[in-house]
Amino acid sequence: MGYLEKIPELAPLYEGADYVEEKTIEGTASLEGFIIGMMRKPSWLRLLYTLRKVLVRPFGIRQESSLEGELRPEDISYVADDRCRAFTVTCGREDDYLALHIDDPHLKGQVIMAAVPLATGGKRFHVGTVVHFNNRFGPIYFRLILPFHHLVVGAMMRRGANA
Repeated sequence: MGYLEKIPELAPLYEGADYVEEKTIEGTASLEGFIIGMMRKPSWLRLLYTLRKVLVRPFGIRQESSLEGELRPEDISYVADDRCRAFTVTCGREDDYLALHIDDPHLKGQVIMAAVPLATGGKRFHVGTVVHFNNRFGPIYFRLILPFHHLVVGAMMRRGANA
């Protein structure tokens, strides 16, 4: 069990999950700065999202990109059901954690970002991915994108950690 699963408000998100992952990185950013830094879009990531749009068409997946425009501090909400780019806020607590979800016909994906203060003055950032498959296409689609998911999330975390 990872750090995120131990937060009482987040534990229900993990129930019955088909895929769970938690990654960590240390940095100096605030949680808000980390989130904004993670959502920045370098050209290679824009290219991957363009490729994704083409590849997912047969699955009936929304073509909306979660990385359109620059995210600003006022775009971040911790209130359930508010929007944050292509995501919907599940729950959050300012300076502590933010859980976002996206619902597609084949799966529901949660991304959870949390900041834990360190004695050194920095923070340990936790990023969780929780996926629930909605139908038989969910696992197929997810297996196709999983190698890219690891690359993208790792790169996004590195950008966010010291933003």
